[in-house]
Amino acid sequence: MHLPRSPIISSHYAGWNGISLEYHRQPAHEMPEYCIPYHTLSIGLGYRAKEFKVNGRVHKDFVAGNVGICPANQSLSTQAYGKAEFILLTVDPTKFAQTAYEAVNTEKLEIVSQIRGFDPLIYQMSLALKHELESNELDSQLYAESMATALSVHLLKRYSARKQVIKNYTGGLPQYKLREAVTYINEHLEQKLTLAEIADLLQMSPHYFATLFKQSTGLAPHQYITQCRIEQAKRLLTNRELTLIEICQQVGFQSQSHFTKVFRKYTATTPKVYRKLL
Repeated sequence: MHLPRSPIISSHYAGWNGISLEYHRQPAHEMPEYCIPYHTLSIGLGYRAKEFKVNGRVHKDFVAGNVGICPANQSLSTQAYGKAEFILLTVDPTKFAQTAYEAVNTEKLEIVSQIRGFDPLIYQMSLALKHELESNELDSQLYAESMATALSVHLLKRYSARKQVIKNYTGGLPQYKLREAVTYINEHLEQKLTLAEIADLLQMSPHYFATLFKQSTGLAPHQYITQCRIEQAKRLLTNRELTLIEICQQVGFQSQSHFTKVFRKYTATTPKVYRKLL
């Protein structure tokens, strides 16, 4: 997509899988017809002018919170009459198709386009992903992967051409599978763990695994992994021969500043102060 200005924030270098995010502030502009090979969601944050032309048709009264949806490989032309602040989310059709098959047992699904509407869940997801990218770019992959799955399920529920009955997974993971997942997580905290990797270990789909794991533990996989990393860091801090950067690396954080930020969130203090108080 050729916009006048580059995005202010982009997940391009963050290593996200199945989903991408760009945060834009663009002047008035006109874009000729283009085709994006991804399911694309435009989330409006602010508009100077409230009119847009899409495929030759003028749409008025755009306000913050509007969500537009363009299915993959659909041609689109746009003309913005004033400055606009927005987030672009793209979902890989392969990721979407995989989630669709897991959720409704079908491989052929059509997403309905939407030029302007309200969807509080997509709006909040986009802001959460933007915040995660701004705060924790190097450590945001697992969070983004989880959100890609959740967003795909939401698109299936609300924007399929035909109403879909989503499978209702209940009961949590069998105890032996939960133990296997927890053991694997704790033995690989220093690595970049992915939802697909853990699900594959248990011979389950990522969506199925994430749903049942949360039912069993009360936490989404990315939340549980972060909690395990902080608990392991607390144990390692008792060994004063280890430096803070060594501990940071051993519990899987890519930067010491992010490690300190997350540690403070979970313990109300920094690793350095926590060690002094031991």
